Amino acid sequence: MLGKALTGGKKYWMWIILLGAVILAGFASYLLQLKFGLGITGMGRNVSWGLYISNFTFFVGVAASAVMVVLPYYLHNYKEFGKITVFGEFLAVSAVIMTILFIFVDLGQPARVLNIIRYPSPESILFWDMIVLNIYLLLNLIIGWQTLNAERNAEPQPAWIKPLVILSIPWAISIHTVTAFIYSGLSARPFWLTAILAPRFLASAFASGPAILILLCFIVKRLARFDAGREVIQKIAQIIAYAMVINIFLSLVEIFTVFYSNIPEHSLYARLLLFGINGHLLLSPWMWVSFVLGWASAILLVNPQTRKNDTILVAACIAIIISIWIEKGLGLVVSGFIPSPLGEITKYIPTTHEIAITAGIYGIGLLVLTILIKIAIAVKKEAES
Repeated sequence: MLGKALTGGKKYWMWIILLGAVILAGFASYLLQLKFGLGITGMGRNVSWGLYISNFTFFVGVAASAVMVVLPYYLHNYKEFGKITVFGEFLAVSAVIMTILFIFVDLGQPARVLNIIRYPSPESILFWDMIVLNIYLLLNLIIGWQTLNAERNAEPQPAWIKPLVILSIPWAISIHTVTAFIYSGLSARPFWLTAILAPRFLASAFASGPAILILLCFIVKRLARFDAGREVIQKIAQIIAYAMVINIFLSLVEIFTVFYSNIPEHSLYARLLLFGINGHLLLSPWMWVSFVLGWASAILLVNPQTRKNDTILVAACIAIIISIWIEKGLGLVVSGFIPSPLGEITKYIPTTHEIAITAGIYGIGLLVLTILIKIAIAVKKEAES
């Protein structure tokens, strides 16, 4: 089936070449980072997690969201999801690859990655995060590929796939829960010290991941003439609407707790994030953009009339992706370091090389997704004919 990725029109190969150029540019910046260290990034002593970990956190959620199409199709026998289940699994594969690469570049030197394997520390949450991510990658790759192979040969899936599917459902929840524990287990960072961080992560994941899947369905329909079906897209949009409402509710609960209790260690971070402190307004404009986009998209998707309009649906999905990326990136990772435990406020601005490396990893993820989706569409069309 891999040979199907080697056939395509002019636009397909132009896209592949563009992704290759972005990847090469990112790799060139990564070579500089290997030579000079993480000093070429905007991170430092006070803000030691930045753009890399922000994207890592976001894409773990995108990967976990595959469960929202796997569960209805395999466990509830909702056959309408059959057209896009493999898309969700392959989206999870590309997302996990990106999360692993973001961790890889954030550690600075490749030897540090090997240290996690050579000297395992079961008491380290990062160690368990590495395990659950790699197993989840393997699960989705096996399930997605075998599903496609069975469809190509017009035969039922082998019996051993069902246990893997059942295992992948709680495993999807575990990868984002463990990621949340990385933050909420750091007692020296009061901003992350909350028990509802994992539920917030999952709620936002079940909104952003399916939103990307809907956009992927529209792109595939336009460029490859493969229609996933209006009913399927509307069902996913309903899932996004419910998840987004829950995410907003949990955010409001957190805001109430912070400001009503007025515990200085918590409220200081929240005031800086929402209103700024002493003229420091670097993060607050981004957060208000996230709030506006999140609330507006939730209202549009809850309303059936606006949700059924494809143009509005696409706009709402884009707004959700941007909103949650800001919320789980700048609004969570960076703000957790500002101010420092000593009260020092440090500005964090990603450097050009940092952005280039990030873009390169995006390019790798999109390249993997493009190849897998190209194969999937070719097999599905072949099976239909």
